[in-house]
Amino acid sequence: MKAVVKRRRAPGGEIATVPDPVPRAGEVLVRVRASSVCGTDVHIWQWNRWAESRLRRLPLVVGHELSGEVVRVGDGVRGLAPGDHVSAETHIVDGTCYQCRTGKMHICENVEVLGVDRDGVFAEYAVLPALNAWKNDPALDPAIASVQEPLGNAVHALLPEDSVEDLAGKQVLVTGCGPIGLLAIAAARTFGAEKIVATEVNPLRLDLARAMGVDRVFNPLEEREGLAGRIREELSGRGADVALEMSGRPESLALAFEALTPGGRVSLLGLFDRSASLDVDSAIVFRAARVHGIFGRRMFETWYQVKSLLARPAFREKVLAIITHRLPIPEIARAMELIESQQAAKVSLEARW
Repeated sequence: MKAVVKRRRAPGGEIATVPDPVPRAGEVLVRVRASSVCGTDVHIWQWNRWAESRLRRLPLVVGHELSGEVVRVGDGVRGLAPGDHVSAETHIVDGTCYQCRTGKMHICENVEVLGVDRDGVFAEYAVLPALNAWKNDPALDPAIASVQEPLGNAVHALLPEDSVEDLAGKQVLVTGCGPIGLLAIAAARTFGAEKIVATEVNPLRLDLARAMGVDRVFNPLEEREGLAGRIREELSGRGADVALEMSGRPESLALAFEALTPGGRVSLLGLFDRSASLDVDSAIVFRAARVHGIFGRRMFETWYQVKSLLARPAFREKVLAIITHRLPIPEIARAMELIESQQAAKVSLEARW
């Protein structure tokens, strides 16, 4: 089959012919219909410091956000059959560690991630454990189906400890309106947040944040001085009940805590490419802040929450607005160029070879 392969520990990648994957017991073979580009894929393509330290084996088929059709099932697979439309939960777990046995599979001690630790989905076919294949409505747009994984990240960041009902009436801050930040704004609005404020510097994403339902979006490059105070003023004078740090920028990390109301909570999802410092006493201790590191999605509670969101036509329309480009998978270099030049939000890669 054809696939996007990372062969060298250097920027870039290539379209190559690799052996067809074969499902083992407990696995399914999926014909890829659409995939989408994640920030992780960009890091791997750029070969930044994170990618250099994280990827342990090459060559590697990259990509992890998937929608496709099951074409073969391995021995022992139940509940899935050829013809089923599925997306991928990208965290491959061992099912035996302490985390898995105590309801925290998404942070399995021995987790492997598609397209990072094992071959991924920018390909004609991909193999998944049956556990990781989430069955979709066949009528769901493949591009939308493939972004359920990052949408799950957004929902998990919003609801790391609460039910959907507990977000109603809350005031939310999102620092960084990349695709996951935009999805978080749309989800927060749908879940009943009282007010949503965001920060972003890219003009395209500023406009998309407004389309997602944000009440006010600040550009930190234009409003650097006193920004935390202005955000608190915008949020009824008390600050954010929930802050989502999505940018991976040290200055945004500090801002999220400065704009937080005492007793509020912060979810950290953005990856930092350099060390970030924080005055723990004032930011966390004296503020009685609750801090959540967000890695993946709760398996599989978050997926059911995502399914509920996507059942709403208005929400699906917002997801489609975030998917600004659709390209064939072989045009991966073009996709990366659009993202790096900040001309795209989410890029969907269609299985057209």
